[in-house]
Amino acid sequence: MAIKAFVLDTNVLLHSAQSIESFHDNDVVIPMAVVEELDKFKKNSDELGRNARQVIRRLDKLRQSASEPGQLRNGIPLSAISSTATGKLFVLSFAELDDGKMDSKIREVFRLDLSGDSPDNRILKVAFGLREKGRQVVFISKDINLRLKADAVGLRVMDFERGKVDERALYTGFQEGKLSAAELDSLYKKHEIPAGPRSLLTNEFVVFTSADGSKQSALARMRKDRQLQVIDSARTNRVWNVSPRNREQRMALELLLDPEIRLVTLVGGAGTGKTLLALAAAMQLVLNENAYDRILVSRPIIPLGNDIGFLPGDKGAKLKSWMQPIFDNLDFLLGGEAERKVKSSSHYSVEGLMNSGKLELEALTYIRGRSIPRQFVIVDEAQNLTPHEVKTIISRAGEDTKMVLTGDPHQIDNPYLDASSNGLSYTVERMKGQSLFGHITLARSERSELAALAADLL
Repeated sequence: MAIKAFVLDTNVLLHSAQSIESFHDNDVVIPMAVVEELDKFKKNSDELGRNARQVIRRLDKLRQSASEPGQLRNGIPLSAISSTATGKLFVLSFAELDDGKMDSKIREVFRLDLSGDSPDNRILKVAFGLREKGRQVVFISKDINLRLKADAVGLRVMDFERGKVDERALYTGFQEGKLSAAELDSLYKKHEIPAGPRSLLTNEFVVFTSADGSKQSALARMRKDRQLQVIDSARTNRVWNVSPRNREQRMALELLLDPEIRLVTLVGGAGTGKTLLALAAAMQLVLNENAYDRILVSRPIIPLGNDIGFLPGDKGAKLKSWMQPIFDNLDFLLGGEAERKVKSSSHYSVEGLMNSGKLELEALTYIRGRSIPRQFVIVDEAQNLTPHEVKTIISRAGEDTKMVLTGDPHQIDNPYLDASSNGLSYTVERMKGQSLFGHITLARSERSELAALAADLL
């Protein structure tokens, strides 16, 4: 089988610094234009800058492993930096692949013009030049427009698939099943039954209905000892002024209130109650039961639409605008509906919780390097995080800390992510079945009749 040459676009390296090690026994080609674009990102303090710097260091390590200067253009074995990649890495300029006829050949055969000095065109010319020299070329890019241009000049193109999951088949956290009336009676009497041959993961729920046509039903959860335990509805009937309105919300509260489960992911559309349920459980466990020392709430600082620019004030003042959705939920939880008084202010109440150290609002920018023990951590809008960022956040968890990630994979504002490659979906698929992990997909909007209609039709 011929060794393929995978030509990588800049955005692939910015998405994953380990991407150059992901092609096993095939060759990896990085165009010179990509190296120049990495140089523009290396000073950034965000995830893109971190990945750019890491890629540059790996390339430099490969350069140092060469026996003589100039070996990058001739190919250096990737085994110098990887135990799994056995191909070679090349750094090439389109000029050394151009016989002076490349532009005219592209215009003649494909009726397209790739002349000019744009980085995208220079990257494509490297891939095209390699193909013209007889290499089996695959062009890898996360830029849809560039993939279209590459296809238009006859190149085989692919998205970078490592870290992607099939969001259409994303783990929901529960199944439906049938039991006879006698089996349902036994489940309620003994509070548990053996799972038997059922294909269930640890902490996955089963909604049992009667096989005999009666209205009997039961909700059970798979334990790690392969026993299905019936859920005690009294625990989840009302949690800090909030009562579950559907079965998925009841499952979510069961996971959120269980101290044995240290990581919970809640996925759902707008109005399904992800953030509200997480905050209600956090306040119940921190303020009423003292199970944790404080609540830490964070969310990515990514705007919807055009950014409003510089915000005045200290960190708290700057975060206030980004954390307004959290304040909206706290307003409901702290004031309630019947008890809300005209002069009461949720912001004053939140300030009291923050001053007492029971509530902390933090930007994800400042979470790297922290160790977070005995805290209930909520990361809202987690679909805007990369898999590496989610790993960084979860690895901050100290002793007796619970992490909750909430988000909607279909509402992503990060231009480098989609429903299949974001950190929230990736975490759900990689962590499912672990005894410390629980997940529920919330499908029904409970915010209002209008919100539910918008979620279904718009």
